[in-house]
Amino acid sequence: MKVTQEALPDSQLGLEIEIPAELSQKTYDKVLNKLMKTVNVPGFRKGKVPRKVFLQRVGVAQFKAAVLEELVQTAVDQAIKQESIEAIGNYQLKSSFDDLLSQYEPGAAVTITAAVDVPPRVTLKQYKQLSVQAEEILPDPDKVDTTLKQYQNNLATLVPIEDRPAQMGDVAVIDFVGTAEGDDGEYEEFAGGSGTDFQVELEEGRFIPGFVEGIVGMALEESKDVEVTFPEDYPQAELAGKPARFAITLKEIKEKELPDLDDDFAQEISEFETIEELRASLEERYQQEAEQSTKANKEAALIEALVEQLDAEIPDTLVQQEVNFLLSQTIMQLSRQGLDVNKMLTRDLVENMRQRTKPDAIERLRRTLALGEVAKQEGITIEAETLQAKIDETMTEIEDPSQIDPDRLKQVLHEELLQEKILAWLEETNPVELVPEGTLTPIEEDAVEDVEAASEATVDVKSQPVADARDDGEEE
Repeated sequence: MKVTQEALPDSQLGLEIEIPAELSQKTYDKVLNKLMKTVNVPGFRKGKVPRKVFLQRVGVAQFKAAVLEELVQTAVDQAIKQESIEAIGNYQLKSSFDDLLSQYEPGAAVTITAAVDVPPRVTLKQYKQLSVQAEEILPDPDKVDTTLKQYQNNLATLVPIEDRPAQMGDVAVIDFVGTAEGDDGEYEEFAGGSGTDFQVELEEGRFIPGFVEGIVGMALEESKDVEVTFPEDYPQAELAGKPARFAITLKEIKEKELPDLDDDFAQEISEFETIEELRASLEERYQQEAEQSTKANKEAALIEALVEQLDAEIPDTLVQQEVNFLLSQTIMQLSRQGLDVNKMLTRDLVENMRQRTKPDAIERLRRTLALGEVAKQEGITIEAETLQAKIDETMTEIEDPSQIDPDRLKQVLHEELLQEKILAWLEETNPVELVPEGTLTPIEEDAVEDVEAASEATVDVKSQPVADARDDGEEE
């Protein structure tokens, strides 16, 4: 069978296939025998229907269409195998099917044109001596004290107060009735706007602006109206931006009595014996978190600089696979939140989601291809011993190993290790200049997430064997 190939845009390969008469006749006979065994015609046993009667029953045009469909599929499959083409997904028929149908004669040669997606055509203009900057994240020097204060607050004892008004830092118990201004200018009660024996911490930023501030200064058993305005971005759209009035009665005032920051406190909230050990542990934790954030920034900056050097034709098949993956992740997240996705997701909504997701899918694939090309050019691989050690380590952390697909686990861990190795090589080859936090334009959030999600599954891009985000694993 003669096959002529032509490179097409978007990583497609055009095929002109000259189907010989022998294959045409063989396919005709195959389809005829198959269908004749399935058609029921009164007066004839199944499978014993004469050819002429069968064609009258089914219709010559309909039968020829079935033969032609089988012939095209067979010819494309054979051409791909014959030419050792690394096809992705199904073929697209470029010839007019109606024209082929009108010209087709059983046992006669026929020429068709089709296209198949092939692995992305990738060119990485440069991946060494890149100019890369990343923000260095330093631990907040006040974070340890802030955390300890939060622990203190959680263990605070509430002491009733009767001899002074409410002040910031207290806990107040109130009754309240809220009304909001309607379109007619009248104030009316609204759903969720009232409460009895409601306990509220008097701290800035809680509830609607002005609500807590209105309670400060009130005395026990005092009642007053507090005027506020709902924020423009308030979740209840019918209340957003509207003036409101709360009739508040202060029933109790409680002062927080905080425990001392001593060794007894450390022992109560942690496994440490002394407050100094607890402080040291917190300082170490926040130092490690800052270092991890800096590392993620460096890797994201390297990937961003690398992708800028990438020229890639990405076949639509891979794009659609990536879109499907991102959609499935979104749907699973919605389902975990208790939403009935079957009722919520209409056909139009899903199509809109697909269109909005497509640019993200393409960018994720570009990152995968860029990293994969580095691995290809530099021969970066993962040794079998390293991979097996990672598998063994992971299996010890899994509660029920019988629920794990070993082949899937091996693939995911291989891609995780490979991406780590590629990024380490890139950083060694392209030193990253660290600049103070807030200096640079923020890197796209999903770029950082892709780096942090290296343990997830991959898109198979054939000649670019590198990880991209997959799997259902959740960050701790």
